Amino acid sequence: MSRIIAIFFGAGLLRPAPGTWGSLAALIVGWGIERYLGFPALVIAFVVATIAGFWACEAELRDRPGEDPSEIVIDEVAGLWLAMLFPAFGFWMRDMSMVWPGPVAAFLLFRLFDIWKPSLVGRADRRHDAKGVMLDDLWAGVFAGVCTVILAVIYHVIIL
Repeated sequence: MSRIIAIFFGAGLLRPAPGTWGSLAALIVGWGIERYLGFPALVIAFVVATIAGFWACEAELRDRPGEDPSEIVIDEVAGLWLAMLFPAFGFWMRDMSMVWPGPVAAFLLFRLFDIWKPSLVGRADRRHDAKGVMLDDLWAGVFAGVCTVILAVIYHVIIL
């Protein structure tokens, strides 16, 4: 079960760039959850993915200290869903579902911070343990979510 969760039901086995494929799968599933079940369901999905991700990473990496295999993408799922919560909350407050470009911006910014690994993202990545596998993507999700909101404010308040 930990393997299935860690590879997010096979998304982590796609090549090349399994982290991007895992993030894309998370975008599609997360956007669907928010669209058809609502913002609270996305919050629950994020919490479940995060808890399951910490458990699965610990189980999968128990005998492989210091590794961060590319096929483990549950960290990308949790991180992207965290990033998506920022624009989703704004739409929820307006009593509507998330529309383009909010989730797409969250996806692109999440991938940027996940690959670039600035500040706290890089510090978590350098832990070289199962918790670090999850934490770097959660930090990337926070950075991406905040930047998504900043870009939305710039567009809707300053430009329009």
